[in-house]
Amino acid sequence: MDYVSALLPPVVMAVFFISVIRVIVKTQGGANKAKEDAAVDAALARAEAARQSSASPSPEA
Repeated sequence: MDYVSALLPPVVMAVFFISVIRVIVKTQGGANKAKEDAAVDAALARAEAARQSSASPSPEA
């Protein structure tokens, strides 16, 4: 019975990992894909604008 208790945690973790991967794959695409892509593009644009504004030298006279 020691082998059962030794193998149970890795088997449970493997099943959990496979189920998480299946959920991730199933939720890709679909009706919300365009909305999710737009949200990511907007976040990247904000990050790029913030990076450029902090990198540009401020004019000091």
